[in-house]
Amino acid sequence: MSLTARKIPEWKIKVVEELVNLIKTSKAFAIADITGIPANHIQMLRKKLYGKAELRVVKPRLLEIALKKAGLNPEPFKEYLTGQILVVFTNMNAFELAMLMDTHITKSYFKPGEKTDREIIIPEGNTGIPPGPMLSVFGRLKIPTKVQGNVVYVAKDTVVAKPGEVVSGDLASLLQKLGLALKEIRLRPKIAYEGIVIPGDKLILNLDEYRNNIMAAHLDALKIAVEVALPEPEVLPLVISRAHRHALSLAVETGFITPETAEMVFLSAVAKANALAVEVARYAPELGIEVKQAPAPVKQEGEKKEKGEEEKKEESKELSEEALSEGFSALFG
Repeated sequence: MSLTARKIPEWKIKVVEELVNLIKTSKAFAIADITGIPANHIQMLRKKLYGKAELRVVKPRLLEIALKKAGLNPEPFKEYLTGQILVVFTNMNAFELAMLMDTHITKSYFKPGEKTDREIIIPEGNTGIPPGPMLSVFGRLKIPTKVQGNVVYVAKDTVVAKPGEVVSGDLASLLQKLGLALKEIRLRPKIAYEGIVIPGDKLILNLDEYRNNIMAAHLDALKIAVEVALPEPEVLPLVISRAHRHALSLAVETGFITPETAEMVFLSAVAKANALAVEVARYAPELGIEVKQAPAPVKQEGEKKEKGEEEKKEESKELSEEALSEGFSALFG
């Protein structure tokens, strides 16, 4: 008895060869499950990615063979090689590809027995449906209606299903009659490969979050660079400005008088002297010390006068011994 090898169909050999070539020449590829995905969605996605990616609907076994022939270990892919699969080959970044696929959305009607992924609302207004058997459907769905001019009107916006609920036959029929194709169809990769295997749940990025993280990281890096005085064109103006402010503050604190600091030194001394005088007048009224307060700034509309007075009292209570000592020196030398 002789055994004869089973002949492999020519078309399968060509498909595998084509897949091997695409795997080797593409920067990345993604695998998506297209079970239940309408053909028109895939056709429109193919048009959207024209010139950017190659789409192939393939049998899982043939892709597994192609991966092995292309020098890749098929083991990490095996759990995803089930059902009907679409492979998208591209020279784009795998994350960019996944985002383009995820943002490609087509609309369809919900079928009976499907679960909703969103709240379904029947809007108020003219339905265009004549009264008759459909009135009982509206009634079973608890949608308030009225009949005007031989047409059924919905009396108010009505929620007929919440996320996760099953669409009934009545609701599916009504949505079709109203032309409400509310089911969003999108194709998300189960897995992608770009030098490493990337699970599908890691492919869709929150761009706003990443943008905010990058901005925060840039700001933190800039703060550190200014702190250590990193000699970079972007950093040096900030370093010089910071050094100037610190020098000015130190000069005022130590009473170092220059044409630039003189006014601030005197104002600081007067403020400390007034603060001390206020304290002395409070604890020794017999001395008859009167302190002339500087004119208060014009208050904005809506601000209360009492608030400013309370803040001044709090500030005077919180004067440190060091401030009192400095004020005393300013008064009596």
